[in-house]
Amino acid sequence: MTDKSRFPNIKAPETEQHPLKDTRHGIERIDEFAWLRADNWQDVFKDPAALDPAIRSHLDSENDYQQQVLADLAPLRKSLFEEMKGRIKEDDSTVPMKDGPYAYGSSFRTGGQQPLFFRNPRDGGTQQIILDGDLEAEGKAYFRIGGVDHSSDHRRVLWSYDDTGSEFFTLLVRDIEEGKDLPDRVPDSSGGGVWSAGHDGFLYARVDENHRPSKLLFHSIGTDAGDDVLVYQEDDPGFFMGVEGTRSNEWILISISDHETSEFRLLRTDDPTATPKLVAAREAGLQYDLEEGGDVFFILTNADGAKDFKIMTAPVSDPARVNWQELVPHEPGRLILAILSFKEFLVRLERKDGLPLIVIRDRDSGEEHSIAFDEEAYSLGLLGSYEYDTEMMRFSYSSMTTPAEVFDYNMRTRERTLLKTQEVPSGHDPDRYVTRRLMATSHDGEHVPVSLIHLRDAPLDGTSPLLLYGYGSYGTTIPASFNTNILSLVDRGFVYAIAHVRGGKDKGYSWYEDGKREKKTNTFHDFIAVASHLVSIGYTSHHLIVAQGGSAGGMLMGAIANMAPEAFGGIIAEVPFVDVLTTMLDDTLPLTPPEWPEWGNPIVSEKDYRTIAAYSPYDNVAALDYPPILAVAGLTDPRVTYWEPAKWVTRIRTRSTSGNPALFKIHMDSGHGGASGRFSRLEEIAYVYAFALKAVGKADGNVV
Repeated sequence: MTDKSRFPNIKAPETEQHPLKDTRHGIERIDEFAWLRADNWQDVFKDPAALDPAIRSHLDSENDYQQQVLADLAPLRKSLFEEMKGRIKEDDSTVPMKDGPYAYGSSFRTGGQQPLFFRNPRDGGTQQIILDGDLEAEGKAYFRIGGVDHSSDHRRVLWSYDDTGSEFFTLLVRDIEEGKDLPDRVPDSSGGGVWSAGHDGFLYARVDENHRPSKLLFHSIGTDAGDDVLVYQEDDPGFFMGVEGTRSNEWILISISDHETSEFRLLRTDDPTATPKLVAAREAGLQYDLEEGGDVFFILTNADGAKDFKIMTAPVSDPARVNWQELVPHEPGRLILAILSFKEFLVRLERKDGLPLIVIRDRDSGEEHSIAFDEEAYSLGLLGSYEYDTEMMRFSYSSMTTPAEVFDYNMRTRERTLLKTQEVPSGHDPDRYVTRRLMATSHDGEHVPVSLIHLRDAPLDGTSPLLLYGYGSYGTTIPASFNTNILSLVDRGFVYAIAHVRGGKDKGYSWYEDGKREKKTNTFHDFIAVASHLVSIGYTSHHLIVAQGGSAGGMLMGAIANMAPEAFGGIIAEVPFVDVLTTMLDDTLPLTPPEWPEWGNPIVSEKDYRTIAAYSPYDNVAALDYPPILAVAGLTDPRVTYWEPAKWVTRIRTRSTSGNPALFKIHMDSGHGGASGRFSRLEEIAYVYAFALKAVGKADGNVV
C-alpha cells in the first residue's frame, strides 16, 4: 500500500447524510448522499449560479480540501506545466485542406488559448483569418468552439460556441469578406449544421432541456430562430440524432442511433425542408453508415451476421436495404472501422490483429492495396477531404515514440508525401525510448493487448513507477499514439501503459461485446490482469502503479478500486461515471435512455438491475484499504453529472480503512471536457500528474 505519510493529515470535509430509500424489483437501496443531486440540474447546466447554496458550499469545501492536501505540489505542477508547454509549438498550424479556390485550416498564435480558423488562396496569396477563437473567448471563464463549416460558395461560415461547458451550442453565421456575424443566432444546438444548396439557410439539431437532440430544424438566413421549420422529430428518447453533409454538397444525412442500432434518412440540399427519405428502418442490433459515391451510396454495415462489418452498395435513386449489394465481404477478425470514397477510389480503415491498416480500392477494377507500417504499436487516422474528384487522400501516423506525421497519398501512383511532422520545440529523441506491445492473460484465459513506453535504460526489476490507463466501453479503442504530455512522467522514470481491455474493439467487434452488459466485469478483470502481468515480468510493483481513466474509464477506476485496491498505489478518475445504477434508473438524465443498450435497463429488468448493482462503483464501496484517490469533474457536465463523483468520493471517505486521502476537484465553470483553453488544459494535466508522482513517492520531480 501507499505510504500514508506522503500526504498530510488534514481533516476532510464532513458531509451531511440524509438517507434516501429506493426500492426496485423488491430490492432496497439507501443513498445517504443523494441530496447532492440538484433538483434543478437543467437550470444549473445553463446557469451555474442557479446551484443550491448548500450544494455549492459542499463542493467549495471539497475544492478547499484538495488544495490543502496537495498544496506542496505547486512547484512540481509549475515545472510539469512548463515542460509540457515547451513541447508544444505555440504557433502550430494544421496542413490546410484544399477546396476549390481555397485551402482551409486552423492554427494557434503564440500564447493563444483558442484556435484561429483561416483560409489561403489555393494558388498563393494572403492568408485570411475567418474566425479568431481568442477574440471570441475574451472575458469568458469557459469558451469552446464547436463546428466551423464554410459554405460551398466560400462566402459564409456556420460556426458555434459553448460558454458554460454544458454543450448547449449557439450557432452563428459569419460573412467571410465582412468579417462579421449576421444577426442570426440559433441557441441550444448540438454544435453543427449543414448548408442548403443555395447557402440561404442550414439544417441543424436542436437540443431539448434534457440535452437530447430530438428535433431537426431548418433556419433561413435573416429570420428569427423561433420561426425555424421543423423537418424531422425523433420521439424515442433512446436515440440520438445528428446531421451531416456530403462533399458533393448534394446530400444531407440524418443519422439516428443508439450504441447498437442505427438508422439514416436522406434529404437533398436543394430541398432541405422536404420529408426525409428513409434508407433502412431501425432494427435492433442492425448498424450501418452511409458514404456518398456518385451514383451509389457505400454502406458500412454489420447486416446478416457481419459482426466485423462489410461494405455494400446501393443506388442513390433507391438505397433501401432490399437494393444493397455486397462489395467487400465480411472477414471475421478484420474489423472495418471507417470508409471514405472518392470518384475513382474507395478507402477503408480496418483493424486486424490489433493494429490498424489503410486499404485503397480502385472502384473500376476492384484492385486493392494497403499502406502498412513496421512498428509494434502505432496509430493511423483518415483525415478526410473536402474534395471528391481527386487522386489524393490524407492520413496521419504516429506511435508512442514517433511524433504525429501527416501524409498526402496518391491513390493512383502510390506515392506518399510527408506534409508535416509534429514539432517538439524542447526536443525529442525517439531513441531514448522503447515502445512495446505485450499480451496479458486475463482471468478467463483471454489475452489482453498492452501498449507501453519507457526509457530505453529503465530498470525492469520492479522498481519503476507505472501509469496504467484504461477505458473499455462503447467499442472505443485507445490508440497507441504519440503524446508529448506523458513524456513528463516517462522522463521521471515512469512506464506508461495502455490496457486495451474488453469493451473496446481492439481485437474486433467480439472484444466489444465481451465487455458490455452482463459481461461488463471482463473489462475490470482485464485491467487488473494487466497490472498483475506488468508486475510479474518486472516492469513495476503493485504499490508503484497509478491507474487512470476518464468518463466510462472512470467507472473502470471505481470498479477496480473496489475489486483490487491492493493492486494499485493510486487511482485517478476523471469525470468518472461511478453511480451507474442510480443514473440508469433515472430516465430524465441526458444519456440514460440511449445508454441502456450498453449497460442494460434496470428500470424494466430485474436481471439488468442485479447485474449493474453487482459492479456499480458507488454501490460497492466497502470497508477496504483504498489507495489514494483523486476524482476530477465539472459542474456543468451533461454526460457525467457532477454529483456522481461527489457522492462516490464522500462515501469512500466514510468507509475506507486505509487512512489514504480521497480527493475531489470540481471545476465550477466547465463541463465534461474540463478547461477549454489549450494551456488551461495543460495545467489540469500537470495537476493530475503531480498527484500520480506524489502517490508513488516521486514528488521530488527529478528527471531521470
